[in-house]
Amino acid sequence: MTDDSQLITERREKLAAIRHQGVAFPNDFKPKDHADELLRLYDALPDEELDALAVKVSVAGRMMLKRVMGKAAFCTLQDGSMGPAGSRIQLFVTRDGLGEAAYDAFKHWDLGDIIGCEGLLFKTRTGELSVRASTLRLLTKSLRPLPDKFHGMTDQEQKYRQRYVDLITDEGARARFAARSKTVSAIRQFMVEHHFMEVETPMLHPIPGGANAKPFVTHHNALEQQMFLRIAPELYLKRLIVGGFERVFEINRSFRNEGISVRHNPEFTMMEFYAAYWNHHDLMDYTEAILRHAARQATGSASLTYTGRAVDLDRPFARLTVRDSLVAHAGLSQAEAGEAELLRTRLKSLGHEAPAHWRLPELQFSLFEAVVEEQLWQPTFIIDYPVEVSPLARASDADPSVTERFELFITGREYANGFSELNDAEDQAARFLAQASNKEAGDEEAMYYDADFIRALEYGMPPTGGCGIGIDRLIMLLTDSPSIRDVILFPSLRKQA
Repeated sequence: MTDDSQLITERREKLAAIRHQGVAFPNDFKPKDHADELLRLYDALPDEELDALAVKVSVAGRMMLKRVMGKAAFCTLQDGSMGPAGSRIQLFVTRDGLGEAAYDAFKHWDLGDIIGCEGLLFKTRTGELSVRASTLRLLTKSLRPLPDKFHGMTDQEQKYRQRYVDLITDEGARARFAARSKTVSAIRQFMVEHHFMEVETPMLHPIPGGANAKPFVTHHNALEQQMFLRIAPELYLKRLIVGGFERVFEINRSFRNEGISVRHNPEFTMMEFYAAYWNHHDLMDYTEAILRHAARQATGSASLTYTGRAVDLDRPFARLTVRDSLVAHAGLSQAEAGEAELLRTRLKSLGHEAPAHWRLPELQFSLFEAVVEEQLWQPTFIIDYPVEVSPLARASDADPSVTERFELFITGREYANGFSELNDAEDQAARFLAQASNKEAGDEEAMYYDADFIRALEYGMPPTGGCGIGIDRLIMLLTDSPSIRDVILFPSLRKQA
């Protein structure tokens, strides 16, 4: 078996010979056609009708297969088509069609080379739509051999590290990221149609805020100050609500210096949106509509399958309070769900030692996270979160111990988090102070005190609802992908030795 280093050496020698002959990497070939469009327009035509049309085409792409049979050869060209008909079209190459010198050069080209072809469309004896090449040019010499054509890349980590090769060899990978693009476009269109304005807020923050998370820390030399990669855009988007933009959204990266898993990547894509005069009920209705629309646009249906189990986004999403979820999924009665010591004992039996200062709401929430969350397969909004774990959410008028907050769970994972925003500047200042005390006590994820945000609220923010949706997790659901790394083009990885 020839090893890759020998093949690379041979290809470099071929490139050296091409350089000696003239331009090695020409940049004057302009393809006018794509495989998907040609297949969609002409694949179903009878041979005679296609021949009568004498369709002249110009295509370019990567050579993926090649069969030389004396004076004739077939090769498969793969281009950037993203449509349902496919990204590959067959070329029929002959000595008589190209001329002896050009045909002889073609025979020495390698799989992975990028080529340009002009010719007429026709059907082979087996009925495959093909291009009868009249012109064939080598546009880019590939110096590294592609993975085995039958197995592709089998090492999953290598797929993540060399996504460019994964995309070349795995049609499923290309389809996954095409679906991602469709999803984001569909969401953006939906937002604009509902009169939301897209904005861009800072990635570098002087104070990290908007979520309980550990930030990445950096230093700005010119300003001579510590800065943080944002953990959420929330506080800046709410400043815009104060400023008079009544509906805003942002689709962009956030960063959290936390663990890596199949659900978490240190940098991730999130959409946050805020609407004046909305409450958490309006947000739940709208979030449900967004996800349903995105699924239909990206996949053609809101009835999905994830890891072999059905997920129905068509039906109205369930809504449960934290307490009711413990009754429904943790085997507790309503009375038991309200007994702090019982919950503390249950948590301890699960290996979760609850701090002594935790009260009933925190114990309920902790047991929810430990037992209930993973059971929520069909779309379910969990509502009425404790104030203690919701420092930016408005407290309920009916029960000040809980907030007008929800989280959306599907397939046992959180997909969205939203709430009626706290617009009482004095209440927000008190909650920031409590968070700052937690940080001083050693909680690295507690929030900082943001004096400028308090000042903004003191000018007056109208009643507002806001929500964040995890785009990467949504793409995982829509593409039936088991890991977040499967839907991020270049996920974070440990540096190779």
